[in-house]
Amino acid sequence: MKALGDAAEQRALRFLESRGLTLVERNWRCRGGELDLILREGPVWVFVEVRHRSHAQYGGAAESITPTKCRRLMLAAELYLARHDIDAPCRFDAVLTGPDGMPVWLKNILG
Repeated sequence: MKALGDAAEQRALRFLESRGLTLVERNWRCRGGELDLILREGPVWVFVEVRHRSHAQYGGAAESITPTKCRRLMLAAELYLARHDIDAPCRFDAVLTGPDGMPVWLKNILG
């Protein structure tokens, strides 16, 4: 399972870098959760949740990003920004992959 997740993160990273984003950090962990990918797009810090689903039997990748998960992402990002003394615009994106492996990039998932 971890190997599938790592491969999905690597595909997502290559996809985002090919669109001009720059990697800052991967798999940043804190007590409240984890940030899969932290990138920059110009002055904007982009926190990316990567989701892969091998099949839709239990719902698709997008449905797995629950309100609880969104709260954890926000708290982890706030902690990251505070610990690194960053005061800059940021947004939350998701990269979803399914059985075909093709990434779908959802920008600004938290509105």
